[in-house]
Amino acid sequence: MPRAALAAGLVVVAVLLAAMVAAGRRPLRRLRALRRAPVGAHPAAPTAPGGAEDGATDAGRSRRRPDVIRVAAGLGGVAVAVVVGGWPGAVAAPPTALLLDRLLRRIEPPAARNRRLREAADLPLAADLLAAAMRAGAPVDRSIQAVAEALDGPLAERLARVGRLLRLGGGPAEAWAPLAAVPGAERLTSAVLRSANSGAALAGALTRLADDLRADRSTAAEAAARRAGVLIVLPLGLCFLPAFILAGLVPVIVAVLGDVL
Repeated sequence: MPRAALAAGLVVVAVLLAAMVAAGRRPLRRLRALRRAPVGAHPAAPTAPGGAEDGATDAGRSRRRPDVIRVAAGLGGVAVAVVVGGWPGAVAAPPTALLLDRLLRRIEPPAARNRRLREAADLPLAADLLAAAMRAGAPVDRSIQAVAEALDGPLAERLARVGRLLRLGGGPAEAWAPLAAVPGAERLTSAVLRSANSGAALAGALTRLADDLRADRSTAAEAAARRAGVLIVLPLGLCFLPAFILAGLVPVIVAVLGDVL
């Protein structure tokens, strides 16, 4: 019993640490950056010398902070060793800790997931705004800067970076590289590269791309709704099937066996 209680305690601590990893500490870091940043400066990109020192301080603090994922994986391995016991537990603990470490590091933090979803949601609007700005006669770099100022969110930051790279003379492939991590942006980058190589009009391609992205989002939403309906049936079936067996089949089987015996 003490061994089981110790293992349960280790598992609970590992789960709590994993939950801390999944939740992330980004809001606290954001608040600290806002508190240190001067008025009017962006906390993520400090320009003053003090900002560089603060970044170095944050890097040193992050290096001193223990790896929560590794600690949780180690506690999981210790729990396995305690539960199994003996040399089998000692043999099974390291692979278990390694497997837990790999699995926990594959979990996408909520902040990264929310950023990815918001970028994907803002991409069709950004394509429409870019097409409208280009039809008005603005060059590509100024159109991108205007769209970045009009939008609000992580996609605006990436577009502002693209506009700065274009103004500095970067090539199309290099300048549009910041959008590589945005879902669906590879089609936007392909359209830009085709326009740069062939001289084709980019505004029409961006409008068609925005329509395609909205259609893809609608199709994905319908598929998710259908999948949710199927998944809802599973717990209902798991609840009703045992009740049906106990209330409908078991009495019949007992009655038949009673008549036979």
